[in-house]
Amino acid sequence: MGNSFSSKKRALYLEEMSKHTLDLLVIGGGITGSGIALDAQVRGLNTGIIEMQDFAAGTSSRSTKLVHGGLRYLKQFEVKLVAEVGKERAIVYENAPHVTTPEWMLLPMIKGGTFGKTATSVGLKVYDYLAGVKKEERRKMLNRNETLQKEPLIRSDKLKGGGIYVEYRTDDARLTLEVLKEAVHRGTKAVNYTKAEGFIYEKGKVTGVKVRDILNDKMYHIYAKKIVNAAGPWVDTLREKDNSKKGKYLHLTKGVHLVVDGSRFPLKQAVYFDTENDKRMVFAIPRDGKTYIGTTDTFYNDEIAHPRMTEEDRDYIIAACNYMFPTVNLTVDDIESSWTGLRPLIHEEGKSASEISRKDEIFFSDTGLISIAGGKLTGYRKMAERIVDIVSKDLGINQPCTTAKIKLSGGNVGGSAQFSLFVSQMVKEGLKIGLSEEEAGRLVHLYGSNVKRLFEIVKNNKEEANKNKLPITIFAQIKYGIEHEMVSTPIDFFNRRTGALFFNINWVKKWKNEVVSYLKKELKWSDEQVVKYVTYLESEIYHAEHPVDSKKEVKKAI
Repeated sequence: MGNSFSSKKRALYLEEMSKHTLDLLVIGGGITGSGIALDAQVRGLNTGIIEMQDFAAGTSSRSTKLVHGGLRYLKQFEVKLVAEVGKERAIVYENAPHVTTPEWMLLPMIKGGTFGKTATSVGLKVYDYLAGVKKEERRKMLNRNETLQKEPLIRSDKLKGGGIYVEYRTDDARLTLEVLKEAVHRGTKAVNYTKAEGFIYEKGKVTGVKVRDILNDKMYHIYAKKIVNAAGPWVDTLREKDNSKKGKYLHLTKGVHLVVDGSRFPLKQAVYFDTENDKRMVFAIPRDGKTYIGTTDTFYNDEIAHPRMTEEDRDYIIAACNYMFPTVNLTVDDIESSWTGLRPLIHEEGKSASEISRKDEIFFSDTGLISIAGGKLTGYRKMAERIVDIVSKDLGINQPCTTAKIKLSGGNVGGSAQFSLFVSQMVKEGLKIGLSEEEAGRLVHLYGSNVKRLFEIVKNNKEEANKNKLPITIFAQIKYGIEHEMVSTPIDFFNRRTGALFFNINWVKKWKNEVVSYLKKELKWSDEQVVKYVTYLESEIYHAEHPVDSKKEVKKAI
Protein backbone atom coordinates (compact mmCIF):
# COMPACT_ATOMS: atom_id res chain seq x y z
CA MET A 1 0.00 0.00 0.00
CA GLY A 2 1.27 3.46 -0.79
CA ASN A 3 2.73 3.54 -4.31
CA SER A 4 4.71 6.63 -5.19
CA PHE A 5 3.47 8.89 -7.99
CA SER A 6 6.59 10.57 -9.32
CA SER A 7 7.15 11.59 -12.91
CA LYS A 8 10.76 10.48 -12.46
CA LYS A 9 9.54 6.88 -12.05
CA ARG A 10 7.15 6.65 -15.01
CA ALA A 11 9.33 4.07 -16.79
CA LEU A 12 9.61 2.01 -13.60
CA TYR A 13 5.82 1.89 -13.19
CA LEU A 14 5.41 0.76 -16.81
CA GLU A 15 8.06 -1.92 -16.35
CA GLU A 16 6.31 -3.19 -13.22
CA MET A 17 2.91 -3.26 -14.95
CA SER A 18 4.36 -5.20 -17.89
CA LYS A 19 5.99 -7.87 -15.70
CA HIS A 20 2.85 -9.24 -14.05
CA THR A 21 -0.75 -9.75 -15.13
CA LEU A 22 -3.02 -7.17 -13.54
CA ASP A 23 -6.52 -7.90 -12.36
CA LEU A 24 -7.73 -4.75 -14.12
CA LEU A 25 -6.22 -2.32 -16.60
CA VAL A 26 -8.12 0.93 -17.11
CA ILE A 27 -7.55 2.93 -20.30
CA GLY A 28 -8.27 6.62 -19.68
CA GLY A 29 -7.11 8.86 -16.84
CA GLY A 30 -10.06 11.23 -16.62
CA ILE A 31 -12.54 11.35 -13.76
CA THR A 32 -14.33 8.15 -14.87
CA GLY A 33 -11.18 6.06 -15.26
CA SER A 34 -9.70 7.43 -12.04
CA GLY A 35 -12.91 6.62 -10.16
CA ILE A 36 -12.88 3.07 -11.53
CA ALA A 37 -9.24 2.61 -10.50
CA LEU A 38 -9.93 3.78 -6.94
CA ASP A 39 -13.02 1.61 -6.49
CA ALA A 40 -11.30 -1.45 -7.96
CA GLN A 41 -8.16 -1.06 -5.87
CA VAL A 42 -10.20 -0.60 -2.68
CA ARG A 43 -12.03 -3.86 -3.42
CA GLY A 44 -8.73 -5.69 -3.67
CA LEU A 45 -8.11 -5.73 -7.43
CA ASN A 46 -4.53 -5.20 -8.58
CA THR A 47 -5.20 -2.23 -10.85
CA GLY A 48 -3.28 -0.21 -13.43
CA ILE A 49 -4.34 2.87 -15.36
CA ILE A 50 -2.85 4.43 -18.49
CA GLU A 51 -3.64 7.82 -20.04
CA MET A 52 -2.71 8.91 -23.58
CA GLN A 53 -2.38 12.59 -22.62
CA ASP A 54 -1.97 13.97 -19.11
CA PHE A 55 -4.43 12.95 -16.43
CA ALA A 56 -7.67 14.95 -16.78
CA ALA A 57 -6.37 16.54 -20.01
CA GLY A 58 -9.57 15.84 -21.91
CA THR A 59 -13.13 16.44 -20.75
CA SER A 60 -12.18 16.24 -17.06
CA SER A 61 -10.33 19.58 -17.05
CA ARG A 62 -12.66 21.35 -19.47
CA SER A 63 -16.10 21.20 -17.86
CA THR A 64 -18.17 24.01 -16.31
CA LYS A 65 -16.33 23.11 -13.09
CA LEU A 66 -19.49 22.34 -11.16
CA VAL A 67 -20.35 19.22 -9.20
CA HIS A 68 -23.97 19.95 -9.97
CA GLY A 69 -27.21 18.03 -9.88
CA GLY A 70 -28.35 18.81 -13.39
CA LEU A 71 -31.36 21.04 -12.78
CA ARG A 72 -31.91 21.43 -16.52
CA TYR A 73 -32.34 17.66 -16.91
CA LEU A 74 -35.68 17.97 -15.12
CA LYS A 75 -36.91 19.64 -18.33
CA GLN A 76 -36.02 16.38 -20.11
CA PHE A 77 -37.71 14.30 -17.38
CA GLU A 78 -34.47 12.53 -16.48
CA VAL A 79 -35.62 12.08 -12.91
CA LYS A 80 -33.33 9.17 -12.06
CA LEU A 81 -30.25 11.04 -13.33
CA VAL A 82 -31.13 14.16 -11.31
CA ALA A 83 -31.71 12.09 -8.17
CA GLU A 84 -28.46 10.16 -8.50
CA VAL A 85 -26.06 12.97 -9.30
CA GLY A 86 -27.83 15.34 -6.90
CA LYS A 87 -27.09 13.04 -4.00
CA GLU A 88 -23.56 12.43 -5.23
CA ARG A 89 -22.75 16.14 -4.82
CA ALA A 90 -22.87 15.83 -1.04
CA ILE A 91 -20.60 12.76 -1.10
CA VAL A 92 -17.98 14.51 -3.23
CA TYR A 93 -18.12 17.55 -0.96
CA GLU A 94 -17.69 15.48 2.20
CA ASN A 95 -14.77 13.49 0.80
CA ALA A 96 -12.92 16.38 -0.87
CA PRO A 97 -14.01 19.75 0.61
CA HIS A 98 -10.76 21.40 -0.48
CA VAL A 99 -11.73 21.08 -4.15
CA THR A 100 -15.51 21.35 -3.74
CA THR A 101 -17.36 24.44 -2.49
CA PRO A 102 -21.11 25.07 -2.03
CA GLU A 103 -22.15 27.84 -4.41
CA TRP A 104 -25.53 29.55 -4.24
CA MET A 105 -26.85 29.79 -7.79
CA LEU A 106 -29.31 32.51 -8.83
CA LEU A 107 -31.92 31.66 -11.45
CA PRO A 108 -33.47 34.95 -12.68
CA MET A 109 -36.98 34.97 -14.14
CA ILE A 110 -37.14 37.20 -17.21
CA LYS A 111 -40.17 38.24 -19.26
CA GLY A 112 -40.24 35.98 -22.29
CA GLY A 113 -37.75 33.59 -20.66
CA THR A 114 -37.96 29.85 -20.15
CA PHE A 115 -38.92 29.89 -16.48
CA GLY A 116 -42.02 31.48 -14.96
CA LYS A 117 -42.58 31.86 -11.23
CA THR A 118 -44.63 28.70 -10.75
CA ALA A 119 -42.43 26.52 -12.96
CA THR A 120 -39.28 27.82 -11.25
CA SER A 121 -40.65 27.32 -7.75
CA VAL A 122 -41.95 23.82 -8.45
CA GLY A 123 -38.87 22.83 -10.45
CA LEU A 124 -36.46 23.90 -7.71
CA LYS A 125 -38.57 22.23 -5.04
CA VAL A 126 -38.64 18.94 -6.97
CA TYR A 127 -34.91 19.32 -7.57
CA ASP A 128 -34.26 19.75 -3.83
CA TYR A 129 -36.37 16.67 -3.09
CA LEU A 130 -34.76 14.44 -5.72
CA ALA A 131 -31.24 15.57 -4.83
CA GLY A 132 -31.79 15.12 -1.09
CA VAL A 133 -30.74 18.69 -0.38
CA LYS A 134 -30.27 19.47 3.31
CA LYS A 135 -32.66 21.95 4.89
CA GLU A 136 -30.31 24.94 5.07
CA GLU A 137 -29.48 24.62 1.36
CA ARG A 138 -33.01 24.34 -0.01
CA ARG A 139 -34.23 26.75 -2.64
CA LYS A 140 -35.65 30.17 -1.87
CA MET A 141 -37.87 32.25 -4.14
CA LEU A 142 -37.03 35.95 -4.51
CA ASN A 143 -39.01 38.98 -5.66
CA ARG A 144 -37.60 41.45 -8.16
CA ASN A 145 -35.83 43.66 -5.61
CA GLU A 146 -34.38 40.71 -3.72
CA THR A 147 -33.03 39.29 -6.98
CA LEU A 148 -31.32 42.60 -7.83
CA GLN A 149 -29.86 42.78 -4.33
CA LYS A 150 -28.28 39.38 -4.92
CA GLU A 151 -26.89 40.45 -8.30
CA PRO A 152 -27.25 44.14 -9.33
CA LEU A 153 -25.79 43.51 -12.81
CA ILE A 154 -28.80 41.46 -13.97
CA ARG A 155 -30.97 43.35 -16.43
CA SER A 156 -33.75 45.05 -14.51
CA ASP A 157 -36.10 45.99 -17.36
CA LYS A 158 -37.44 42.45 -17.91
CA LEU A 159 -36.80 41.02 -14.46
CA LYS A 160 -39.76 39.48 -12.64
CA GLY A 161 -37.96 37.78 -9.76
CA GLY A 162 -35.77 34.75 -9.22
CA GLY A 163 -34.98 31.57 -7.40
CA ILE A 164 -31.80 30.69 -5.56
CA TYR A 165 -30.50 27.20 -4.88
CA VAL A 166 -27.22 25.48 -4.06
CA GLU A 167 -24.79 23.96 -6.53
CA TYR A 168 -21.20 22.89 -5.82
CA ARG A 169 -18.25 24.52 -7.55
CA THR A 170 -15.14 22.40 -8.09
CA ASP A 171 -11.71 22.34 -9.69
CA ASP A 172 -12.45 19.46 -12.06
CA ALA A 173 -8.82 18.66 -12.91
CA ARG A 174 -7.71 18.67 -9.28
CA LEU A 175 -10.71 16.59 -8.25
CA THR A 176 -9.63 14.01 -10.84
CA LEU A 177 -6.04 14.17 -9.55
CA GLU A 178 -7.14 13.66 -5.94
CA VAL A 179 -9.24 10.62 -6.89
CA LEU A 180 -6.30 9.19 -8.82
CA LYS A 181 -3.75 9.99 -6.08
CA GLU A 182 -5.93 8.16 -3.56
CA ALA A 183 -6.04 5.15 -5.88
CA VAL A 184 -2.24 5.28 -6.26
CA HIS A 185 -1.79 5.62 -2.50
CA ARG A 186 -3.78 2.39 -2.12
CA GLY A 187 -1.68 0.49 -4.67
CA THR A 188 -2.79 1.42 -8.19
CA LYS A 189 -0.06 2.01 -10.77
CA ALA A 190 -0.85 5.01 -12.98
CA VAL A 191 1.12 6.53 -15.85
CA ASN A 192 0.32 9.49 -18.09
CA TYR A 193 1.37 9.95 -21.74
CA THR A 194 0.97 6.24 -22.43
CA LYS A 195 -1.12 5.38 -25.48
CA ALA A 196 -3.05 2.17 -26.10
CA GLU A 197 -1.83 1.38 -29.62
CA GLY A 198 -3.70 -1.91 -29.91
CA PHE A 199 -5.03 -4.94 -28.09
CA ILE A 200 -3.55 -8.38 -27.47
CA TYR A 201 -5.85 -11.39 -27.88
CA GLU A 202 -5.81 -15.04 -26.94
CA LYS A 203 -8.47 -17.34 -28.39
CA GLY A 204 -10.56 -14.34 -29.39
CA LYS A 205 -10.50 -12.72 -25.95
CA VAL A 206 -8.64 -9.52 -25.08
CA THR A 207 -5.83 -10.24 -22.63
CA GLY A 208 -3.62 -7.20 -22.89
CA VAL A 209 -2.78 -3.85 -24.42
CA LYS A 210 0.12 -2.72 -26.59
CA VAL A 211 1.18 0.49 -24.88
CA ARG A 212 3.53 3.19 -26.15
CA ASP A 213 5.24 5.58 -23.77
CA ILE A 214 4.81 8.75 -25.81
CA LEU A 215 7.48 10.71 -23.96
CA ASN A 216 10.20 8.08 -24.44
CA ASP A 217 8.84 6.30 -27.53
CA LYS A 218 9.11 2.85 -25.95
CA MET A 219 6.61 0.00 -26.31
CA TYR A 220 5.26 -2.20 -23.52
CA HIS A 221 2.82 -5.10 -23.40
CA ILE A 222 0.57 -4.91 -20.35
CA TYR A 223 -1.63 -7.91 -19.56
CA ALA A 224 -4.76 -7.91 -17.42
CA LYS A 225 -7.62 -10.27 -16.57
CA LYS A 226 -10.10 -7.49 -17.37
CA ILE A 227 -9.66 -4.36 -19.49
CA VAL A 228 -11.94 -1.32 -19.23
CA ASN A 229 -12.08 1.39 -21.88
CA ALA A 230 -12.87 4.67 -20.11
CA ALA A 231 -11.22 6.91 -22.69
CA GLY A 232 -13.92 9.57 -22.86
CA PRO A 233 -14.11 11.05 -26.39
CA TRP A 234 -11.78 8.25 -27.59
CA VAL A 235 -14.03 5.39 -26.41
CA ASP A 236 -15.23 4.67 -29.95
CA THR A 237 -11.66 4.89 -31.29
CA LEU A 238 -10.71 1.99 -29.03
CA ARG A 239 -13.92 0.10 -29.83
CA GLU A 240 -12.91 0.35 -33.49
CA LYS A 241 -9.45 -1.06 -32.68
CA ASP A 242 -11.29 -3.94 -30.98
CA ASN A 243 -13.65 -4.32 -33.98
CA SER A 244 -16.57 -3.95 -31.56
CA LYS A 245 -18.07 -0.59 -32.48
CA LYS A 246 -21.60 -1.83 -33.06
CA GLY A 247 -25.03 -0.53 -32.12
CA LYS A 248 -24.92 2.68 -30.10
CA TYR A 249 -22.05 5.08 -30.65
CA LEU A 250 -20.70 8.40 -29.35
CA HIS A 251 -21.84 11.81 -30.43
CA LEU A 252 -19.35 14.46 -29.34
CA THR A 253 -20.56 17.93 -28.45
CA LYS A 254 -18.36 20.94 -27.80
CA GLY A 255 -18.52 23.32 -24.86
CA VAL A 256 -16.62 26.62 -24.65
CA HIS A 257 -16.08 28.87 -21.61
CA LEU A 258 -14.69 32.43 -21.47
CA VAL A 259 -12.76 34.01 -18.58
CA VAL A 260 -12.93 37.74 -17.78
CA ASP A 261 -11.22 39.68 -15.00
CA GLY A 262 -13.46 40.44 -12.03
CA SER A 263 -12.72 44.16 -12.31
CA ARG A 264 -14.30 44.10 -15.77
CA PHE A 265 -17.21 41.83 -14.86
CA PRO A 266 -17.66 42.24 -11.06
CA LEU A 267 -20.19 39.45 -10.59
CA LYS A 268 -21.21 39.06 -6.93
CA GLN A 269 -23.33 35.97 -7.36
CA ALA A 270 -23.22 32.89 -9.61
CA VAL A 271 -26.10 33.11 -12.10
CA TYR A 272 -27.75 30.42 -14.24
CA PHE A 273 -29.72 32.04 -17.03
CA ASP A 274 -31.30 31.30 -20.39
CA THR A 275 -30.15 32.94 -23.59
CA GLU A 276 -32.28 35.38 -25.55
CA ASN A 277 -32.78 33.47 -28.80
CA ASP A 278 -32.36 29.71 -28.37
CA LYS A 279 -33.31 29.63 -24.65
CA ARG A 280 -30.29 27.49 -23.74
CA MET A 281 -29.05 27.71 -20.17
CA VAL A 282 -25.72 29.44 -19.51
CA PHE A 283 -23.67 29.94 -16.33
CA ALA A 284 -21.77 33.03 -15.16
CA ILE A 285 -19.65 32.19 -12.10
CA PRO A 286 -17.18 34.25 -10.03
CA ARG A 287 -13.94 32.46 -9.12
CA ASP A 288 -10.63 33.70 -7.70
CA GLY A 289 -11.02 37.29 -8.86
CA LYS A 290 -12.28 36.26 -12.30
CA THR A 291 -15.69 35.58 -13.82
CA TYR A 292 -16.17 32.73 -16.24
CA ILE A 293 -19.13 32.29 -18.59
CA GLY A 294 -20.31 29.27 -20.55
CA THR A 295 -21.10 27.04 -22.12
CA THR A 296 -21.86 26.35 -25.76
CA ASP A 297 -23.31 23.02 -26.88
CA THR A 298 -22.68 22.18 -30.53
CA PHE A 299 -22.01 18.95 -32.42
CA TYR A 300 -18.31 18.27 -33.04
CA ASN A 301 -16.59 15.99 -35.56
CA ASP A 302 -13.08 17.46 -35.85
CA GLU A 303 -9.76 16.58 -34.21
CA ILE A 304 -10.52 15.15 -30.75
CA ALA A 305 -7.33 15.94 -28.83
CA HIS A 306 -7.51 19.69 -29.35
CA PRO A 307 -10.98 21.16 -29.76
CA ARG A 308 -10.72 24.92 -30.20
CA MET A 309 -12.90 27.96 -29.62
CA THR A 310 -14.15 29.60 -32.81
CA GLU A 311 -15.20 33.22 -33.25
CA GLU A 312 -18.78 31.97 -33.42
CA ASP A 313 -18.43 30.24 -30.03
CA ARG A 314 -16.89 33.33 -28.47
CA ASP A 315 -19.47 35.73 -29.89
CA TYR A 316 -22.36 33.50 -28.81
CA ILE A 317 -21.23 33.61 -25.17
CA ILE A 318 -20.53 37.35 -25.27
CA ALA A 319 -24.01 37.99 -26.71
CA ALA A 320 -25.62 35.80 -24.04
CA CYS A 321 -23.73 37.66 -21.33
CA ASN A 322 -24.61 41.11 -22.65
CA TYR A 323 -28.28 40.16 -22.90
CA MET A 324 -28.50 39.20 -19.22
CA PHE A 325 -25.95 41.77 -17.95
CA PRO A 326 -26.37 44.72 -20.37
CA THR A 327 -24.38 47.26 -18.33
CA VAL A 328 -21.27 45.06 -18.50
CA ASN A 329 -21.06 45.51 -22.28
CA LEU A 330 -18.50 42.75 -22.71
CA THR A 331 -16.28 42.85 -25.82
CA VAL A 332 -13.76 40.48 -27.37
CA ASP A 333 -10.96 42.57 -25.87
CA ASP A 334 -12.15 41.66 -22.37
CA ILE A 335 -11.54 37.93 -22.82
CA GLU A 336 -8.42 36.92 -20.89
CA SER A 337 -8.59 33.17 -21.43
CA SER A 338 -10.88 30.37 -22.50
CA TRP A 339 -11.19 26.62 -22.60
CA THR A 340 -12.91 24.16 -24.89
CA GLY A 341 -14.02 20.65 -23.98
CA LEU A 342 -15.86 17.73 -25.55
CA ARG A 343 -18.76 15.79 -24.07
CA PRO A 344 -18.72 12.11 -25.08
CA LEU A 345 -22.49 11.58 -25.26
CA ILE A 346 -24.46 8.62 -26.59
CA HIS A 347 -26.00 9.38 -29.99
CA GLU A 348 -29.77 9.84 -30.09
CA GLU A 349 -31.32 10.25 -33.53
CA GLY A 350 -33.06 13.56 -34.20
CA LYS A 351 -31.97 15.31 -31.00
CA SER A 352 -30.03 18.57 -30.78
CA ALA A 353 -26.74 18.73 -28.90
CA SER A 354 -28.44 20.18 -25.80
CA GLU A 355 -31.20 17.56 -25.85
CA ILE A 356 -28.99 14.45 -25.90
CA SER A 357 -29.08 12.59 -22.58
CA ARG A 358 -26.14 12.84 -20.18
CA LYS A 359 -26.73 9.27 -18.94
CA ASP A 360 -23.79 6.90 -19.08
CA GLU A 361 -23.78 3.72 -21.17
CA ILE A 362 -21.77 0.51 -20.81
CA PHE A 363 -20.73 -1.44 -23.93
CA PHE A 364 -19.74 -5.13 -23.85
CA SER A 365 -17.55 -6.56 -26.59
CA ASP A 366 -17.44 -10.23 -27.62
CA THR A 367 -13.71 -10.04 -26.87
CA GLY A 368 -14.38 -9.16 -23.24
CA LEU A 369 -13.49 -5.47 -23.54
CA ILE A 370 -15.78 -3.32 -21.37
CA SER A 371 -16.33 0.30 -22.43
CA ILE A 372 -18.13 3.12 -20.64
CA ALA A 373 -19.09 6.53 -22.00
CA GLY A 374 -21.47 9.40 -21.35
CA GLY A 375 -22.33 10.49 -17.83
CA LYS A 376 -21.40 13.56 -15.84
CA LEU A 377 -18.50 14.61 -13.65
CA THR A 378 -20.80 14.54 -10.62
CA GLY A 379 -21.79 10.93 -11.20
CA TYR A 380 -18.27 9.54 -11.62
CA ARG A 381 -18.37 7.47 -8.42
CA LYS A 382 -21.60 5.68 -9.33
CA MET A 383 -20.34 5.05 -12.86
CA ALA A 384 -17.22 3.50 -11.34
CA GLU A 385 -19.32 1.40 -8.98
CA ARG A 386 -21.34 -0.07 -11.85
CA ILE A 387 -18.20 -0.99 -13.80
CA VAL A 388 -16.36 -2.48 -10.82
CA ASP A 389 -19.45 -4.47 -9.83
CA ILE A 390 -19.29 -6.11 -13.28
CA VAL A 391 -15.53 -6.67 -13.19
CA SER A 392 -15.63 -8.05 -9.63
CA LYS A 393 -18.39 -10.49 -10.49
CA ASP A 394 -16.45 -11.73 -13.52
CA LEU A 395 -13.37 -12.25 -11.34
CA GLY A 396 -15.28 -13.96 -8.55
CA ILE A 397 -14.69 -11.16 -6.05
CA ASN A 398 -17.55 -10.44 -3.66
CA GLN A 399 -16.77 -7.02 -2.22
CA PRO A 400 -19.22 -4.09 -2.11
CA CYS A 401 -18.39 -0.52 -3.14
CA THR A 402 -17.23 1.56 -0.17
CA THR A 403 -15.95 4.71 -1.91
CA ALA A 404 -18.81 6.84 -0.55
CA LYS A 405 -16.97 6.83 2.78
CA ILE A 406 -13.41 7.22 1.48
CA LYS A 407 -11.69 10.56 1.88
CA LEU A 408 -9.88 11.53 -1.29
CA SER A 409 -6.23 12.57 -1.29
CA GLY A 410 -6.07 15.98 0.41
CA GLY A 411 -9.49 15.46 1.98
CA ASN A 412 -8.36 14.52 5.48
CA VAL A 413 -9.44 17.82 6.99
CA GLY A 414 -11.92 16.61 9.59
CA GLY A 415 -14.94 16.67 7.25
CA SER A 416 -16.59 19.44 5.27
CA ALA A 417 -17.94 21.14 8.39
CA GLN A 418 -14.41 21.46 9.77
CA PHE A 419 -12.72 22.65 6.60
CA SER A 420 -12.83 26.36 7.51
CA LEU A 421 -11.18 25.60 10.84
CA PHE A 422 -8.55 23.49 9.07
CA VAL A 423 -7.82 26.36 6.68
CA SER A 424 -7.37 28.79 9.60
CA GLN A 425 -4.99 26.42 11.37
CA MET A 426 -2.92 25.78 8.25
CA VAL A 427 -2.72 29.47 7.37
CA LYS A 428 -1.21 30.05 10.82
CA GLU A 429 1.34 27.33 10.08
CA GLY A 430 2.09 29.00 6.75
CA LEU A 431 2.70 32.34 8.44
CA LYS A 432 5.24 30.70 10.76
CA ILE A 433 7.39 29.63 7.79
CA GLY A 434 7.32 33.03 6.12
CA LEU A 435 4.34 32.82 3.78
CA SER A 436 1.77 35.58 3.52
CA GLU A 437 -1.80 34.89 4.56
CA GLU A 438 -2.86 34.98 0.91
CA GLU A 439 -0.11 32.55 -0.19
CA ALA A 440 -0.84 30.10 2.59
CA GLY A 441 -4.59 30.25 2.05
CA ARG A 442 -4.26 29.64 -1.67
CA LEU A 443 -2.09 26.56 -1.10
CA VAL A 444 -4.45 25.13 1.53
CA HIS A 445 -7.46 25.47 -0.75
CA LEU A 446 -5.55 23.89 -3.64
CA TYR A 447 -3.98 20.94 -1.80
CA GLY A 448 -6.12 20.38 1.30
CA SER A 449 -4.43 18.16 3.89
CA ASN A 450 -1.52 17.57 1.47
CA VAL A 451 -0.50 21.19 2.09
CA LYS A 452 1.56 19.93 5.01
CA ARG A 453 3.98 18.37 2.53
CA LEU A 454 4.17 21.63 0.57
CA PHE A 455 4.90 23.53 3.77
CA GLU A 456 7.80 21.12 4.43
CA ILE A 457 9.19 21.96 0.99
CA VAL A 458 8.77 25.69 1.66
CA LYS A 459 10.53 25.39 4.99
CA ASN A 460 13.52 23.37 3.74
CA ASN A 461 14.13 24.59 0.18
CA LYS A 462 14.26 28.39 0.17
CA GLU A 463 17.88 28.44 -0.92
CA GLU A 464 17.24 26.02 -3.78
CA ALA A 465 14.22 28.07 -4.87
CA ASN A 466 16.42 31.17 -5.06
CA LYS A 467 19.01 29.28 -7.12
CA ASN A 468 16.30 28.39 -9.60
CA LYS A 469 14.98 31.99 -9.65
CA LEU A 470 11.56 30.86 -8.44
CA PRO A 471 9.36 32.22 -5.63
CA ILE A 472 9.23 29.62 -2.87
CA THR A 473 5.50 28.94 -3.35
CA ILE A 474 5.93 28.17 -7.06
CA PHE A 475 9.00 26.08 -6.31
CA ALA A 476 7.08 24.09 -3.70
CA GLN A 477 4.22 23.46 -6.10
CA ILE A 478 6.42 22.30 -8.96
CA LYS A 479 8.59 20.11 -6.71
CA TYR A 480 5.49 18.55 -5.15
CA GLY A 481 4.00 18.18 -8.62
CA ILE A 482 7.00 16.19 -9.87
CA GLU A 483 7.24 13.96 -6.81
CA HIS A 484 3.56 13.40 -5.97
CA GLU A 485 1.41 14.36 -9.00
CA MET A 486 3.42 13.09 -11.99
CA VAL A 487 3.98 16.48 -13.63
CA SER A 488 5.71 15.39 -16.83
CA THR A 489 5.49 18.47 -19.09
CA PRO A 490 5.05 22.23 -18.52
CA ILE A 491 1.38 22.23 -19.55
CA ASP A 492 0.63 19.62 -16.87
CA PHE A 493 1.73 22.10 -14.23
CA PHE A 494 0.28 25.27 -15.70
CA ASN A 495 -3.07 23.72 -16.56
CA ARG A 496 -4.17 20.60 -14.67
CA ARG A 497 -2.14 21.08 -11.45
CA THR A 498 -2.70 24.82 -10.89
CA GLY A 499 -5.53 25.93 -13.22
CA ALA A 500 -3.43 28.98 -14.03
CA LEU A 501 -3.73 28.71 -17.82
CA PHE A 502 -7.42 29.52 -17.47
CA PHE A 503 -7.61 31.69 -14.36
CA ASN A 504 -4.21 33.41 -14.17
CA ILE A 505 -2.74 33.34 -17.65
CA ASN A 506 -0.41 36.30 -17.04
CA TRP A 507 1.18 34.35 -14.18
CA VAL A 508 1.85 31.53 -16.66
CA LYS A 509 3.56 33.94 -19.05
CA LYS A 510 5.61 35.46 -16.24
CA TRP A 511 7.01 32.23 -14.80
CA LYS A 512 7.02 29.78 -17.71
CA ASN A 513 10.74 30.12 -18.50
CA GLU A 514 11.87 29.51 -14.91
CA VAL A 515 9.49 26.58 -14.48
CA VAL A 516 10.66 25.01 -17.74
CA SER A 517 14.29 25.41 -16.71
CA TYR A 518 13.66 23.65 -13.42
CA LEU A 519 11.68 20.85 -15.08
CA LYS A 520 14.44 20.38 -17.66
CA LYS A 521 17.02 19.94 -14.92
CA GLU A 522 14.93 17.65 -12.72
CA LEU A 523 13.50 15.46 -15.49
CA LYS A 524 16.72 15.48 -17.56
CA TRP A 525 15.14 16.68 -20.78
CA SER A 526 17.12 16.97 -23.98
CA ASP A 527 17.17 20.27 -25.85
CA GLU A 528 14.85 18.65 -28.40
CA GLN A 529 12.33 17.80 -25.67
CA VAL A 530 12.47 21.32 -24.29
CA VAL A 531 11.65 22.79 -27.71
CA LYS A 532 8.80 20.31 -28.14
CA TYR A 533 7.23 21.01 -24.73
CA VAL A 534 7.68 24.77 -24.88
CA THR A 535 6.21 24.92 -28.39
CA TYR A 536 3.17 23.04 -27.14
CA LEU A 537 2.82 25.28 -24.07
CA GLU A 538 2.99 28.39 -26.26
CA SER A 539 0.34 26.91 -28.54
CA GLU A 540 -2.00 26.30 -25.61
CA ILE A 541 -1.47 29.85 -24.33
CA TYR A 542 -2.25 31.22 -27.79
CA HIS A 543 -5.42 29.18 -28.20
CA ALA A 544 -6.64 30.05 -24.71
CA GLU A 545 -6.54 33.70 -25.77
CA HIS A 546 -7.60 33.51 -29.41
CA PRO A 547 -10.34 31.81 -31.43
CA VAL A 548 -9.09 29.26 -33.91
CA ASP A 549 -7.65 30.64 -37.13
CA SER A 550 -7.69 28.14 -39.97
CA LYS A 551 -4.70 29.91 -41.55
CA LYS A 552 -2.50 29.12 -38.56
CA GLU A 553 -1.20 25.64 -37.93
CA VAL A 554 -2.65 23.98 -34.83
CA LYS A 555 0.15 22.27 -32.96
CA LYS A 556 -0.21 18.51 -32.71
CA ALA A 557 -0.52 16.65 -29.42
CA ILE A 558 2.58 15.63 -27.53
